[in-house]
Amino acid sequence: MTPSPTSIDATAAALQAQAYLPSRELATAAFLALRLSRPLLLEGAPGTGKTAIARALAAALQRPLIRLQCYEGLDLASAAYEWNYARQMIEIRVAQAGGAQRTAEELFARRFLIERPLLQALTSVPPPVLLIDELDRADAPFEAFLLEFLSDFQLTIPELGTITAAAAPPLVVLTSNRSREIHDAVKRRCLYHWLDYPDAERELAVLRARLPGIDAQLAAQVVAFVQGLRQLDLYKLPGLAETLDWSRALIELNAVSLDPATVQSTLGVLLKYQDDIARVQGSEAARLLAEMRQVARG
Repeated sequence: MTPSPTSIDATAAALQAQAYLPSRELATAAFLALRLSRPLLLEGAPGTGKTAIARALAAALQRPLIRLQCYEGLDLASAAYEWNYARQMIEIRVAQAGGAQRTAEELFARRFLIERPLLQALTSVPPPVLLIDELDRADAPFEAFLLEFLSDFQLTIPELGTITAAAAPPLVVLTSNRSREIHDAVKRRCLYHWLDYPDAERELAVLRARLPGIDAQLAAQVVAFVQGLRQLDLYKLPGLAETLDWSRALIELNAVSLDPATVQSTLGVLLKYQDDIARVQGSEAARLLAEMRQVARG
């Protein structure tokens, strides 16, 4: 395990070494989350780098990454722990065959406990990076369950007792696409940062860091085109993740510059809704390409 960075600049440098280029504000939030042992809540549009920073932090700190993907109906058994009822039944039958009985304390011992991501994050050594991804997809009762974990880094199991972090607490990163509001009680326990779409300069820098072999002209054209798309009234604007996916696709197609035919045939990599694709195809794409070339000439 690598020691935690001792400054904001060191935190930014550690993330940059993993090809993640944070803003000064995001590097500050990550640094404080580490120094203060506070969860970090990241909100923003999909594809803006919320999940990626958890991976980058885990790699930079050389800690394991534990991911809890949230969804509607997520329950305690999937998120925190459950009892191994099959093993408990075998234990009961083996005891009965020998003329003995098992007490509740014996049956609800630690060895019968199946650890899920939240409990794994408390018992792992070294302390991991725990990613609670897309919390807004989970139900509100799950947020209420998280409060004890986020405030004290502990879980109370009625049959067993309270389990706290084995060593130092995990670094917890929560993400939300803001499809619904996260409860204030969760936010109060976290440091908060909003991740917006990057400007052209930062997006180009990220593209070159993630795809160092990309042609400079193609990279500039991709960023200019995507920046133009974000000015349109689309149902789902392309995020940084889509920019990277589109660039990889263009590289696989041996493209050296954008042209109407290439854009037309690859829009499905960049846009995920047919209404958005239909709006951009044809004259709108041609207009964006023309503006892109004019910017390049300037």
